[in-house]
Order: sequence, then structure tokens, then C-alpha cells
Amino acid sequence: MLKKLVPIFTFIIIAIVLLIIYFRDTIKEQKIDYILDKSLLTLESQLKNEKINSLKIAISLSKNEGLINALENDDEDLGYKILSDIMNSIKENTNIVIRTQIITADYNIFSRSWDNTYVGMPLEEYRTDLKYFQTHKTPRTSIEVGRMLSIKTTVPIYKDEILLGFVEIISFFDSITSFFKNMGIDLYVLMDDKYFDISVFMQENITLEKYIISNRNYNHNNMKMLNNIDFKKLKTNRILLKDDKYIFYENMKNAEGESIGIFLFVLDKKYLEYFKEPKDEVSFLINMTRNNLYDITKEHQYRNVLSESIDIRSLLSLKDITSKEDKRKYLEIAKERLDKYSKDELIQIILEQKIIKKVDGKIR
Repeated sequence: MLKKLVPIFTFIIIAIVLLIIYFRDTIKEQKIDYILDKSLLTLESQLKNEKINSLKIAISLSKNEGLINALENDDEDLGYKILSDIMNSIKENTNIVIRTQIITADYNIFSRSWDNTYVGMPLEEYRTDLKYFQTHKTPRTSIEVGRMLSIKTTVPIYKDEILLGFVEIISFFDSITSFFKNMGIDLYVLMDDKYFDISVFMQENITLEKYIISNRNYNHNNMKMLNNIDFKKLKTNRILLKDDKYIFYENMKNAEGESIGIFLFVLDKKYLEYFKEPKDEVSFLINMTRNNLYDITKEHQYRNVLSESIDIRSLLSLKDITSKEDKRKYLEIAKERLDKYSKDELIQIILEQKIIKKVDGKIR
């Protein structure tokens, strides 16, 4: 009797094991799809924020009487002074560098905020997107190919219904790349190499398949692996797993809807655990929020953390989210701050800290 039951039990056990493997893989695939979808939504949101912020500044500059008069009177020196003064003021008060240029109505450089060496340089050959303003008066912000791939926010400057020129803010992809890096995702902004001749300032950039890497702060450690992936297979399957890393992408389009490249994402398999279950819509943002907190604090608190106005408890709360490259700096600052407290004060601070420790082992 028992001999007859053995095959049945064996079959049941095998079936259970196979079901467990199946459901485990299914859940993992759902989680990866979830991360992919949320990453693309996050990219869209970051691009939108970049465009809106640039548009606000560009519209304000297009109404600046000083710039309008300088442009109308062909006074490039005055235009450069006004533009650079405004951008320097923004940098001093926000630590944000904004690259802005004024273009004449016939598509020549009038002034640029970061230098005054290219005055009069014609752009028409590189900037076919500016033809949009031959039939439109509204601002335009989009990813465009030029001498460099960038997010270009262009606002026409009018006086008495006469087009004098354009205010243009040029944004690159460094901040968005850093944003994803803080989430544990490496971003590569890849421009199609068919624009090689136009993108004269990118012709020395590293290439990947038939693409030119546009963002400067990409992770170089993945390059060997990325040079060996099948891009056709990636576009067919949407996701690839290679060397324990998930690779996925999103098409990059200009304002005309033309494909000009792709956004390539790389997620190390070991980081999957940091992203919570797909059913929890808030969980994806948890990873973003912690890292954004660190990113913002790194910019501001590292400069001001030694001042008495910064609470020591806020400093200690960053202990678990400080990146490896900043750990030494963080410890130096923390030690210097803690040295100023008495023994009793230190005990009180320690008692107020939440201590969460994972203990492995058996309960005896």
C-alpha cells in the first residue's frame, strides 16, 4: 500500500515545488514590471519639472526691459551683463547653475550667461527646431538635438508685435541622472548617432551601440556589460537581465514626436529588495524620499552643519542614508559636533535615538 502511495506523494511534492517556483518568479516579474513602470513615470515627472522651472525663468526674462532694449539696440555687451548678473544672483541664492542665452530673430547668438565669446555665431544649421516660431508665438520646451543634446526651453521676445529674438534656457541631464542614482538606478541618456554631424560638441563622447552617451555623470562601471547586450532583444522584450542587472529603456522623442534616442536604465538585482510590493503605491516613493532627503541635506547641511542652528538630532538621523563616498566626511562632522556636548547631554541624545538592530540567531 505504501509503495503505491510513494509515487503520488512524490508527484504532489514536485508539483508544490514547481508551483512555489512559478509563483515566486511571477511575483518577481510583477515587481520588475512595477519598478519599470514607476521609473518611467518618475522620469516623465522629472523632465516635466525641469521644463516647468525653466519655462518660468525664461518667460520672466522675455519681459525684462533691459534685455529687450539691449536686443533692440544690438548691444551685446549690455545683454551679456544683464543676463550673467541675473544668473549669478540665482546661483548665489540657490546654488543652481542655469545656462541661458539670447538668440536674435535671425538665429544668431546675441548673448550667453556663461561666456561672451560666441556672439554673432549662427545657429540655424544646428537648430531646425527654431523654425517652429515661424508659425507659432507660444513658448516651446522639449528635448532637442543641437550642438549638444539638451532640454531647450525657448520663449520668443516681442516688442510691439515685432519678434526681436528668443530667450533660451539649456538644461542637461546631470540632475536627473543623480536623482535616479540616489534611487539605486543608473540612467544613461543616449542620442541616436545619426545626429553625429549636428552634435559637434558631443563627437568625442563615448558611444554605445548606435548611440552617443549624452549625460556626463553616468556610471562607467556598467559599460563593459552594456557593450555586450543585444539592443534588438531589449527593444523586443522591454527588459533584459544580464550580469545580475536588469536593463530597461524608454524612447526619447523631440517636440515633433521624432525618436532621437533612448533613456536606458540599469538596476542591480540586489537592489530589488529596496523596492516594496507593487500593491503598495506609496512604497516606491519611500526609496525616493529617503534618498532625496539625503541629496538635499548633502547640498545644504554639509556647508552649514557646524553652525549652532543645525540640530544634532537631524544630523544623526542621516547616519543610515549617507552614501559610502560621503561617510568619512559625515563622521568627521558628527564627531566635531558631538565633542561640544557634555557626557550627560550625550547620554540624553543617545536615549532619544531610535535603535533598530537586526539580530540573527535562535531564541534559547
